[in-house]
Amino acid sequence: MGKLKAARAVHPYIVLVAAVLLPGAGQLLNRMPTRALIMLFFMLSLGFVTMQLAAPERSFVGRHAGGIFVYAIAVMDAYLIARYRWEMFRTRTVA
Repeated sequence: MGKLKAARAVHPYIVLVAAVLLPGAGQLLNRMPTRALIMLFFMLSLGFVTMQLAAPERSFVGRHAGGIFVYAIAVMDAYLIARYRWEMFRTRTVA
């Protein structure tokens, strides 16, 4: 029987930079496209709801706080998953 070759993990810092620059890109690099779409959906939805409910004199961050919150969660999520996969790839033992 042939051995299954595991896919090489993407370095967590590359995933972190991608996630910061483009929302959902970190999840895509982690091979989780459904999760990326869910994060984008909630980012846009909560950003829109917050924009509609916030007072007009609020700052940009205040008017879009819901979307920014989900964005921050998405960045942390992508990095932590990439970090876990990187460590598992790095420390795996070859039998």
